[in-house]
Amino acid sequence: MDMNALFNSRKVQWFAVMLLAAGAVLITNTLLPSTPRGTVPVVSKDVPHVQTPDMQPADNGKPLETSTPLSYRIAEYHMNVAYTPETQQLQGQQTLTWENPGSVPVQDMYLHLYPNAFASKKTTFMRESGGKLRDDEAKDESSGSMELLSVKSDTGDDLTKRMSFVQPDDGNKDDHTLLKIPLSKPVGPGESVTITTEFLVKLPAAFARMGYVGDFVMAGQWFPKVAAYERKGTRGRAEPGWDLHQYHGNSEFYADFGMYDVKIQVPANYIVAATGFPVKPAVTDKGTKTYQFYAEDVHDFAWSASPHFVYVEEPFSAPQVPGVKIKLYLDPNHQDLKDRYMYAAKKALSRYSQWYGTYPYSTLSIVVPPPGGNGAGGMEYPTLVTAWGASDKDPDLELERVVVHEIGHQFFYGLVASNEFEEAWLDEGFTSYAEDKVMEAEYGDAPNLPVESSYITSPNGLQKDAWAYTGHDQYAENVYTRGKLVLKAIEQQVGTKTMDRIMKSYFQKWQFKHPSTNDFQQVVEEISKTDWDDFFNQYVYGNLMMDYSVESVHVKPQGTKGSETYESTVRIIKLGGNSPEVPIQFHFADGTTLDKTWDGKEGSIDFKLTHASPVDWVRVDPKYTLILENKHINNFYQTQLNTKWQIRWNLGIIQFLQAIFGSVAW
Repeated sequence: MDMNALFNSRKVQWFAVMLLAAGAVLITNTLLPSTPRGTVPVVSKDVPHVQTPDMQPADNGKPLETSTPLSYRIAEYHMNVAYTPETQQLQGQQTLTWENPGSVPVQDMYLHLYPNAFASKKTTFMRESGGKLRDDEAKDESSGSMELLSVKSDTGDDLTKRMSFVQPDDGNKDDHTLLKIPLSKPVGPGESVTITTEFLVKLPAAFARMGYVGDFVMAGQWFPKVAAYERKGTRGRAEPGWDLHQYHGNSEFYADFGMYDVKIQVPANYIVAATGFPVKPAVTDKGTKTYQFYAEDVHDFAWSASPHFVYVEEPFSAPQVPGVKIKLYLDPNHQDLKDRYMYAAKKALSRYSQWYGTYPYSTLSIVVPPPGGNGAGGMEYPTLVTAWGASDKDPDLELERVVVHEIGHQFFYGLVASNEFEEAWLDEGFTSYAEDKVMEAEYGDAPNLPVESSYITSPNGLQKDAWAYTGHDQYAENVYTRGKLVLKAIEQQVGTKTMDRIMKSYFQKWQFKHPSTNDFQQVVEEISKTDWDDFFNQYVYGNLMMDYSVESVHVKPQGTKGSETYESTVRIIKLGGNSPEVPIQFHFADGTTLDKTWDGKEGSIDFKLTHASPVDWVRVDPKYTLILENKHINNFYQTQLNTKWQIRWNLGIIQFLQAIFGSVAW
């Protein structure tokens, strides 16, 4: 999901940060370096006419029966679903075959019924989110739900009377997002079980990744989805077992890899975008149209449909991208922006594949929701992403940034497949880090890291359940921004080339394997040949940020009149985590400056400086190189100011702004 979109709700805080920065400028007489905004490339080449997607034959890919698995395909789905726009309902049938990947028999199966998160205000998702996600609010008149009409085993046994909803995280009996199904007989290691379900989904008005806007529909997390089952050793697990969680206000998803064969029936005038590729042209019959899509080595399946999509397709290949069809499903309001979407998609795919590893799929679809559809926008699914809604006819670089971010998820969410319930930063933080690299390389849009670090007002450990953070702001500022800053801080210590090797090695070692934070730490240590326990304990497993402050400056005259010198004693204190190098700049009254570096290990240090004039100001981190320093206001100390009103103005404006915007640190 897009990081910048998550912070749209914090525009007031951003404004506060800017005002506080202005206050700091009055004291320090220093401005942060300005970041040039890039220009948007214009691709003037005309896009060739292509067939509408429903008329296309099957994509040229590996023959299904001879394809070599890239992943351990634990789940196999065969589904039929019909969408009725008049009622916003999905009527579906599903045959699920699940293989036990563990070493012990399994007696129960668990299914996620995610649409039930929107069934009432009493569900865990609605209680935790307050019915809000990003800038979107759930509509009072709209609710979502999933009903299993029948559940049968492969032997024909009716399992509906055995099943029950479970709430392992909070015990909320009003939450029906996780279902337990006792099986007719245990499934032994390496054995499979097949269950068949019929289900009915009522979609909500577009909110929290799924729903409808007029006749546009986004079907995300729309089917009964088997929970992830972890083998012994996966993410450090001591014993094999299910990874079971409800749908929470902050959390996203986690699932095993498998294959999907899905038929989607919509009204005849609709165009469908979906995970995977079409296996044959769509079939029209009696006012309906049926599409069939196939996907393998993926852990989710999503689709979207609208009668208004403007469809654009281009083939694309590059180093590490053998050949991909990039498919745009544009809202008419953005049809003139097709070149911008396509350029962003090509550059993102090319860069990520070059930096991390091959994009292994034959398609990549980008869906642009209609105006008012941000509830379905800025989200990732295997081989399909959604852009921001098409409200703005002439959007700024946020258009490109969202596309670049969501395509980044194809790698750290789609291929590496981290557990977003329990270690969301491994997806969101890593994707945000990679997104910044593309935006700077292709658009000249570099991040302002000192400002972004000021967002971190409630630092928390990154290896943490998503719902354990207090509110959505705390979740977002940690797993997105702080997670990204941690990676930037590692890069600063090891150098860009070594960091590139770390990221590539991590991706290639752990794609399709569900790694943990500790697995990433081991890669960092293997590549850098350095122990990183101290850093990870403070900034990853722990909740620290850096905070170095100029505590005091004491000046003592020495010598005789006419040959006076001054001994200035400057105390610097550490209020947060360690930095291997803390740059400090001392300024003397005669205009001389002196730069020193402290190793920052102890709680404080006193610098005694003898000079012909006294120290008149001191600044820690003068060039803002401490990426994890989030409280810049105490980095500066001035021994005296020229006039009384300047003192009152500087202190007064800071106290005033802090009183109004107390939740924002600078």
